[in-house]
Amino acid sequence: MKVSVVNRNGEDTGRKVDLAKDIFGIEPNDHAIYLDVKQFLANQRQGTHKSKERAEIAGSTKKIKKQKGTGTARAGSIKSPLFRGGGRVFGPEPRDYSFKLNKKLKSLARKSALTYKASDKSISVLEDFSFEAPKTKEYKSLLASLSLNDKKTLLVLAEADKNIVLSSNNLQKTKVTTADQINTYDLLNADNLILCEGSIEKIQNLLTK
Repeated sequence: MKVSVVNRNGEDTGRKVDLAKDIFGIEPNDHAIYLDVKQFLANQRQGTHKSKERAEIAGSTKKIKKQKGTGTARAGSIKSPLFRGGGRVFGPEPRDYSFKLNKKLKSLARKSALTYKASDKSISVLEDFSFEAPKTKEYKSLLASLSLNDKKTLLVLAEADKNIVLSSNNLQKTKVTTADQINTYDLLNADNLILCEGSIEKIQNLLTK
């Protein structure tokens, strides 16, 4: 699959890059995608939720009424889960939601996501560039030249570039990452994938290991 390379102004440079069929043209595996996205979202969870159980409530342990003769249920402490302000039975405890997936499955999920983007013709290839200083206006101009103003975009750089990252930070529908940091969730969450020319070889090397 060959894709034309454009410059920052959206003009065709006359060059084309070949997207490897074993990465951008495989038979997509939806279950691998599901597992990889599930792991990504699980890893974002802090897991700091906590409720106090009966033993952790600050309150008197004095029996609040006599055992018999009141005509109501027995009650031994104001900290009982039956009362307002009492402890909670089987409440949430801090926990780690992360889980492991093997490298081959994660690689398959990313290849599948890239294949979907390629089949939808949602991949643009941009020649390598840089900004002299962080400027949101320049990044918006770049998106406008690619006719991607109102779409969710993921820009993949060959190497981290602080000025480009800072230029995109104030824009809600765009994200910048590097070839070695791409993940299935970000690939699927974006409407359009913008690959810098230098990032393609790195992606292909990473996913063919």
